[in-house]
Amino acid sequence: MSILGNILWLIFGGVFSAIGWFLAGIICCITIIGIPIGLQCFKFAKMVIWPFGTQIDYGNLNSGSIILNVIWILFCGVELAISSLTMGAICCLTIIGIPFGIQHFKFAGLALLPFGAQIRRFI
Repeated sequence: MSILGNILWLIFGGVFSAIGWFLAGIICCITIIGIPIGLQCFKFAKMVIWPFGTQIDYGNLNSGSIILNVIWILFCGVELAISSLTMGAICCLTIIGIPFGIQHFKFAGLALLPFGAQIRRFI
């Protein structure tokens, strides 16, 4: 069932979310200091393409990840979170789109706190 959900996800906004994460990664990689943040963005862009069958756990926070999360929120996080919330609200307008809206809401949380989050696949 997750394969069908992932294929439909690409149609209902998954490609646009992945492009957003990829562009954020390119912008962050312009400077040497932003390369770790950009690499994290590329990792999440790959996950956003195939979201069904993944779970995000927010329990691995330390002082370094908190500092990077604050920097991230200031430069890229708010824009990605707002776009994910908007796409999630649009998808939730129909009953069929609710699972896709839930995925967008999951990525809105990830857009605010990407560092310290662990991605687990349970396929």
